[in-house]
Amino acid sequence: MKIRNATPDDAEAILKIYTPYITGTNISFETEVPTIEEFAARIENITKSYPYLVCEIDNTIVGFAYAARHRERAAYKYSAESSIYIAPEYQSRGIGKELYTKLFELCRAQEIYTIYAGVTLPNEKSIGLHKSLGFIEVGVFHNVGYKFDRWLDVIWLEKPLKD
Repeated sequence: MKIRNATPDDAEAILKIYTPYITGTNISFETEVPTIEEFAARIENITKSYPYLVCEIDNTIVGFAYAARHRERAAYKYSAESSIYIAPEYQSRGIGKELYTKLFELCRAQEIYTIYAGVTLPNEKSIGLHKSLGFIEVGVFHNVGYKFDRWLDVIWLEKPLKD
């Protein structure tokens, strides 16, 4: 298992993991699959300010995690949101913990004090991963998204990275 920084050149492999979450689940609130070029631009934009990591096994990207701006206002600059996606066939192997552990280390070095995660309900696997890493529930946004002909709730969790 190798954790490394993502680059725009990884867009196709990352999008291969992410696409089923868009097209077949409520886990992502995206409804249209971005093009590889659009996704590469996202990676490039995020990596200007935040860490974006991939996990490789046998030279194949099997998961990714990144941090991003939490809110626009200047006072929020010490907070970030995290996202993580693992290819289904590689879940429950400790990859999520490895990716997040490295991501949090890099965020701490960037003076991020608190990291947040929004998880569409229900998603016990994701909530379990986040809670196992020290996230605590801070609230639920009810009916905040609409996908596949139903309203969806999102639980928000937070993890302090620094005192």
